[in-house]
Amino acid sequence: MDDIKYDPNKDYGTPKIVSEKMVTLTIDDASVTVPEGTSIMHAAQLGGVTVPKLCATDSLEPFGSCRLCLVEIEGRRGYPASCTTPVAEGIKVKTQTSKLADVRRGVMELYISDHPLDCLTCAANGDCELQDMAGAVGLREVRYGYEGENHLGSTKDESNPYFTFDPSKCIVCSRCVRACEETQGTFALTIEGRGFGSKVSAGNKDFLESECVSCGACVQACPTATLMEKSVIEAGTPEHKVTTTCAYCGVGCSFDAEMKGEEVVRMTPNKDGGANHGHSCVKGRFAWGYATHQDRITTPMIRKSIHDPWQKVGWDEAINYAASEITRIQAKYGKDSVGGITSSRCTNEEVYVTQKLVRAVFGSNNVDTCARVCHSPTGYGLKQTLGESAGTQTFDSVMKSDVILIIGANPTDGHPVFASIMKRRLREGAKLIIADPRAIDLVENSPHVRADYHLNLRPGTNVALVSALAHVIVTEGLVKEDFVRERCEWDSYEAWRDFVAKPENSPESLAKDTGVDPQKVREAARLFATGGNAAIYYGLGVTEHSQGSTTVMGIANLAMATGNVGREGVGVNPLRGQNNVQGSCDMGSMPHELPGYRHVSDDETRAEFEAAWGRPLSADPGLRIPNMLDLATEGSFKALYCVGEDIAQSDPDTQHVTHALESMECVIVQDLFLNETAMFAHVFFPGASFLEKNGTFTNAERRISPVRRVMTPKNGYEDWEITAKLSTALGYEMKYNHASEIMDEIAALTPTFKGVSFKKLDELGSIQWPCNDEAPEGTPTMHVDEFVRGKGKFFVTQYVPTQEKVNGKYPLILTTGRILSQYNVGAQTRRTQNVVWHPEDLIEIHPHDAEDRGIQEGDWVGITSRAGETVLRATITERVQPGVVYTTFHHPESGANVITTDNSDWATNCPEYKVTAVQVSRVNQLSNWQQEYQEFSESQIHLTGILPAKPAVVE
Repeated sequence: MDDIKYDPNKDYGTPKIVSEKMVTLTIDDASVTVPEGTSIMHAAQLGGVTVPKLCATDSLEPFGSCRLCLVEIEGRRGYPASCTTPVAEGIKVKTQTSKLADVRRGVMELYISDHPLDCLTCAANGDCELQDMAGAVGLREVRYGYEGENHLGSTKDESNPYFTFDPSKCIVCSRCVRACEETQGTFALTIEGRGFGSKVSAGNKDFLESECVSCGACVQACPTATLMEKSVIEAGTPEHKVTTTCAYCGVGCSFDAEMKGEEVVRMTPNKDGGANHGHSCVKGRFAWGYATHQDRITTPMIRKSIHDPWQKVGWDEAINYAASEITRIQAKYGKDSVGGITSSRCTNEEVYVTQKLVRAVFGSNNVDTCARVCHSPTGYGLKQTLGESAGTQTFDSVMKSDVILIIGANPTDGHPVFASIMKRRLREGAKLIIADPRAIDLVENSPHVRADYHLNLRPGTNVALVSALAHVIVTEGLVKEDFVRERCEWDSYEAWRDFVAKPENSPESLAKDTGVDPQKVREAARLFATGGNAAIYYGLGVTEHSQGSTTVMGIANLAMATGNVGREGVGVNPLRGQNNVQGSCDMGSMPHELPGYRHVSDDETRAEFEAAWGRPLSADPGLRIPNMLDLATEGSFKALYCVGEDIAQSDPDTQHVTHALESMECVIVQDLFLNETAMFAHVFFPGASFLEKNGTFTNAERRISPVRRVMTPKNGYEDWEITAKLSTALGYEMKYNHASEIMDEIAALTPTFKGVSFKKLDELGSIQWPCNDEAPEGTPTMHVDEFVRGKGKFFVTQYVPTQEKVNGKYPLILTTGRILSQYNVGAQTRRTQNVVWHPEDLIEIHPHDAEDRGIQEGDWVGITSRAGETVLRATITERVQPGVVYTTFHHPESGANVITTDNSDWATNCPEYKVTAVQVSRVNQLSNWQQEYQEFSESQIHLTGILPAKPAVVE
């Protein structure tokens, strides 16, 4: 099977089959050997023979409806469909005979008789399978006219902002319906009616109002112009393509940017993509228009004060001004008065040169990253227990899971392409346990996917719930002791076992904290421990707590105790939020770690970097983001270089953040847009979008994927080049000619990246680290024979209730999350048509709590916490439990982080976004903060002289 070569640009009609047994047959007098179970169509393609097809595609299971792929098999009656007929040893197949040609022409004639003959003006002209097949079967005339009943007058559905549905061109091949079911798992489409009346339906609604999630699978599958991207209709057929990696979430989907010159016409998911296998979501597939949005700033700007108008200047002037300010400030206040923040939206190479700038040029370790406010507890907790700060599996591993535990994550909204893979496994029979205060979609997504157990715990009680699950596993004798004895530190296990076995850690005792039915906890624990391969997937609902690191260690304890580490189908899997959260941590953007998670105090490691960089490095850990902000308000931290991150919107306690920014003498922001942080900046370096740069991203499964430049940077430079220019202006030249040279340096200095290079990425497509001499093509599954730290270590995880308490004044708990159509602070997605689905952030409130407060659907409500107040529109739903309210944070004017507090994780300072005590009440005007924000924001936009004012929050 390994000898069979696949062309990623070829459609083999039916999916590839993996089998140890091989079968040899004859197709058109040529011998072909393929795995048992392969379809005749697929075997023919491998043998170089193309069989006509319309309903078949290799991303979907065979269907056998179009009747074009009929073949003759010697000794068999009739003409079987090659897509649904498996190969058999010794059979002789004919794909081209006069009889088959007649049958195929007749079938095609029927299709064309009810199809518009507007090929020359059709957007799919030259890229249409129906057109191709008409030519392939030699159809030259159609005997049937349009006089009778037909579908040519069917009305187009233009409701979706990204694609159009033209039923007059539909051949009812069901590929779109099957793609929605098999690939996406949404089941939004169906075939309605029978016979001539059959038609594709989105539940008798238009696409926008239907359950369609605009993933693009149906558009990708359509063989005609029935489902067509509006960008192709407007721009025409692409002429070339470049493979790159999506810059949205931590799934890291591979895409082909299909181009006309330097214009992106469409983004199509790469079926060879290791993370996505040809699937996509609405963001990656369609929401790339921000890269050419009119709001983009492409010229450097400087100013002395944030109350001054911006001056547009050339790159040299902007770079030299920034360098002179950094030099001045360090001379006056000391080297520790300056620091840098990297972003998980940056490439590995950009993060690497930024932390190098801070360490080798600024002379301190004052560098941090946005992972501080999302997954820093993952880095700490997994490093302590398993020995490596990363997830253990591939996404595909879930297809071998028997039990899936999702805790504090919402995959269908935050990681939708992975969620589609997971839903496929759930439809096959895997069991699902969800621990979440809110009823996410997977709790009861459809008749085909629903949770076996929903442990709807109170926000802030993750540690208590994990201890309760562990209590059941230990006290009921469900621990895999042979695994623990062989693979883990026994004394640490004994201490943990004795701790969780205490009566106070039973589900019954902890129910007063978690609010979860003890019997459900016991049943879920038994299922997890005895149900076969059990995998844990978690997200920010675990990490963004005062005990985030404790919960991560508790999750690792569960996995080790049940033997669910070190093979496919199991593991501890953090679902990283942004595209390069994993990579930004790998590259050493934490203040205590150099690239590869090696502590700055380690003399040997530091000496290695000093030799390579030619500068002495500090052995003292630098400032974390919260430390930088606190010291700025106190007056000792004076300058910040912020690359791609928007702390004024994304970090907690917004008013504290903005006060800190106002207190600095030089804030340098490098970004695409004048974001909320840039409004407090003195220097603005225009950044490059992911379409304008070369580099790599590392996703949640440690997969390093290539980011390839498809157009000239509109600002003139890739982001790493800007950082290198600033370094040169500060007296330290970074001698790189291309991003590939930065990766070469990373590989030379980082053991887990030793074997990584752009050349190897071009050969393999992607690589999961560690990639080194022992694993030259990467490591899909971690901790197979032993843990990275040697023996796995259990940690006692004492539940300590959060300091954020509800009381009479603040009786509700606010928790936050994301929504499918928007991404993080929304700077990108809000500048696309995705706003159609989520034009504003809403506050979800339970009907009981709403009734108590006289709140009705759509009312404006004030949300007040100990930190501040904001106003949002209410939506009433039972997705949240009584006593809990929920909102998203994608629109800056919503002020979600105005009300979050400065509570944080005990080990990493990751903010406790998920637990804020609040009161909610009806109001009729914006909060004071929102009014001040609106005024400040509009004035700052006006000071650029190049951007229109933002619309008001309330009409």
